[in-house]
Amino acid sequence: MQQHFSLAECDVVGFDLDHTLCRYHLPQSARLIYDSFAQYLVTEKGYDEDLLTLAPDSLDFCCKGLVLDIEEGNFLKLAEDGTVLRASHGTKSMTFEEILEIYGRKEWKHFNTVSGMVSRTAKYYLYDNYFDLPGALLCARVVDSLDQHDGQKKYDFWKDMVAAIQHNYKISAFKEDCGMYFPEVKNHPDKYLQRCPESVKKWLKQLKNAGKILLLITSSHSDYCRLLCEHVLGSDFEEYFDILITNALKPGFFSHTPNQRPFRTLENDEEQEALLSLDKPGWYSQGNAIQLYDLLKKMTGKLDPKVVYFGDSMHSDIFPARHYSNWETVFILEELLGDKGIVPAKAESEPLEKKGKYERDQLKVPYFVSKQWGSFFMDRLPGLENAEETLVHTWSCKCISTYSTIAIPSLEAIADLPLDYRFTRFSSNNSATAGYYPSPPRALLPSEDSAMMK
Repeated sequence: MQQHFSLAECDVVGFDLDHTLCRYHLPQSARLIYDSFAQYLVTEKGYDEDLLTLAPDSLDFCCKGLVLDIEEGNFLKLAEDGTVLRASHGTKSMTFEEILEIYGRKEWKHFNTVSGMVSRTAKYYLYDNYFDLPGALLCARVVDSLDQHDGQKKYDFWKDMVAAIQHNYKISAFKEDCGMYFPEVKNHPDKYLQRCPESVKKWLKQLKNAGKILLLITSSHSDYCRLLCEHVLGSDFEEYFDILITNALKPGFFSHTPNQRPFRTLENDEEQEALLSLDKPGWYSQGNAIQLYDLLKKMTGKLDPKVVYFGDSMHSDIFPARHYSNWETVFILEELLGDKGIVPAKAESEPLEKKGKYERDQLKVPYFVSKQWGSFFMDRLPGLENAEETLVHTWSCKCISTYSTIAIPSLEAIADLPLDYRFTRFSSNNSATAGYYPSPPRALLPSEDSAMMK
């Protein structure tokens, strides 16, 4: 595989919507998501009303890459080899001794399935995006509450949590003004949504003018997609894309066959009957990557058009696009912005108001580097029997270099680059940090930890 990646070499450029093209004001959206789930558990399922109040710093608990061990009520941060680096029971951090006693220094029992990107079973749930994360805090507080009142050892709250998620996010919720989430975003879009920077809009047009086919593939339903796109891109948003696919139900979009997941047309946001094939550009619902790729072959006149897909979820976007479709993948990782001291390389020559944007982003976001969970990328593993501690990569970090072509903090970070800019890609021939642009997270830089690693 070549060492570099360039957008100029791609025929098709695809985007996820939420937290990729449409960025949210994270503190506000995290609070809304938490409240919408908590309200349901308290009013519909009879959970403790204390869940409705939230201490200001409690969102620090939210950290991407956590796995909830449902039956035990424990949250786990995993190393790349599947051992448990940190854990909490409910919101309470477990000591190293407690972790050793329960999980040992061996691969966590469900690591095989979780590393195959099976993100949800009756046994565990993987938190890997900003829509899910506030639910982690709520589940942890539910465990605290059940311990306090019932002294439970095995937990049975998960079905209620799933019901809360479905109630707020189901496909008809936007239209019916059901739940708390959609009505609130509809009424106060500016509070939750960041408008797309002009540089990104210009870049999208530049891609199109260079003859690229542009795709939007989102699991959001068409009505919510329209609200987001009109707000962040403008009323002419459809002109940016050749093909729009909503309710894509990723990762199934990539892994399912045409029979399992056919495309459907839409009328007034209602899905119509299944299509046997995808014949022309336009707006569709559901669908699968196989028939989409057949259409892309026709549109490009190439047997093997090269596709790149931008997304923020390892489980729904990056892994399946790479694993099932062999597309190039660009991982949007806002955690790169929160890594203090990392300023984009070109910021030095920029006007101050533009330079300050990155600093403002850092202040606005509640949980880039969680005090409770530490770095998303690395952690210290205490030594056994007086051995020295070692620094190890997290499983989340390993996934990035395994399944992403490159990782960037936002589209804005690359929008001003020429389309033929050559990014160094993640690959076994390059260093583990090569694919991060504009620079690797500080936690991965050797200066701080090479001494520790010896």
